[in-house]
Amino acid sequence: MKRVMGAALCALLAGGVAFTAHAETKLTIATVNNGDMIRMQKLTDDFTSKNPDISLEWVTLEENTLRQRVTTDIATKGGQYDIMTIGTYEVPIWAEKGWLAPLDNLGDDYDVDDLMPAIRSAVSKDDTLYAAPFYGESSMMMYRKDLFDKAGITIDGRLTWDKTLEIAEKLHDPDNGVYGICLRGKAGWGENMALVTTMGNAYGARLFDEEWKPTFDGPEWKAALDMYTNILGNYGPPGATSNGFNENLSLFNSGKCGMWIDATVAASFVTNPKESKVADQVAFTEAPCAVTCTGANWLWAWNLGIPMGSQKVDAAQKFISWATSKAYLELVASKEGWANVPPGTRMSLYENPKYLDAAPFADETLLAIDSADPINSTLKPKPYVGVQFAAIPEFQGIGTTVGQQFSAALAGQMTVEQALSAAQASTDRTMRKAGYY
Repeated sequence: MKRVMGAALCALLAGGVAFTAHAETKLTIATVNNGDMIRMQKLTDDFTSKNPDISLEWVTLEENTLRQRVTTDIATKGGQYDIMTIGTYEVPIWAEKGWLAPLDNLGDDYDVDDLMPAIRSAVSKDDTLYAAPFYGESSMMMYRKDLFDKAGITIDGRLTWDKTLEIAEKLHDPDNGVYGICLRGKAGWGENMALVTTMGNAYGARLFDEEWKPTFDGPEWKAALDMYTNILGNYGPPGATSNGFNENLSLFNSGKCGMWIDATVAASFVTNPKESKVADQVAFTEAPCAVTCTGANWLWAWNLGIPMGSQKVDAAQKFISWATSKAYLELVASKEGWANVPPGTRMSLYENPKYLDAAPFADETLLAIDSADPINSTLKPKPYVGVQFAAIPEFQGIGTTVGQQFSAALAGQMTVEQALSAAQASTDRTMRKAGYY
């Protein structure tokens, strides 16, 4: 009898151990160190309280580092991460390669049809989501109304880059800690290249011609890079080559930027009096044009995806559904106010009077997102999809290299002509090696 009871007890204990192991599914989530993602981490008690069998481990990284880590991990099937924060550049390429699991079980109340068409299309393949958008963005200008008024500057219609240069010169007052303009100078295909490529578009440039040959040796790119190095080099903050999104956000919020052209998602932070010293003095307008407005503002979304082959797909989809749902927007609104919910992904948000009343930037954000067209984003025909990038596997390396060359031109380490020549040569080598021509 004792032996029978002992065997039964052992079986019960063994079953208990198995149950405990099954009950504790740990999700490792790689994400970018942007404000909306930091806020999400602080709110995840709401998720874990509803899903006590799932625990979360965060790996929060600077933008360039995140891209390198997740790309290496998914390409080598490293398995370090259960959920990855990835952009609209990676999703279609990785889905085509079979690297991402389809998101086909987000729940009956997820409402996929509420996702903005441009954003949904960018993260879908054959009408199936391969990543869920956490927030969407375009780019626009944020500026200090008080400084504009003091200088007697009014905005009548969409600015050109030439007019923006004139304004930057008038606002530039470094002796009093105010710089005419803040722009991305940090090298990276998703850092300075995100901005400079839209400037190139505005000047009539494109990354590749219809034969996939790079065009950095053309006059359009010369005009764009001349403007970039001139306006930021002469009327921007010192050390601009170290400044990406977060660094410029800090500068703007501390009152040091007369203008800042960057992601529309910054709007909730620069108007938040808890974070910005100039919250009550911020206004918004469209990103500048030049010879055209086509492609002058980018289109992007940060999304949550699951690597193919993951053993935790069900748990990962539960988390992704929670983080990108309508209910999550309500949660953020209840804790932080409607102005601070992640923007740019759901159409219903821009029909919500509570949001529209709380977010003075809502109309400009929607206008910018709606006007960004990844297919028709250049004045001349192009063979690639993407506004501020080309959706081909080679672009990540190309953009990083060219971004370093443009950053060197901004720092005065080479001339604009030398930077463009180097960009043309390095990109030509890459495209030839890849067999494009």
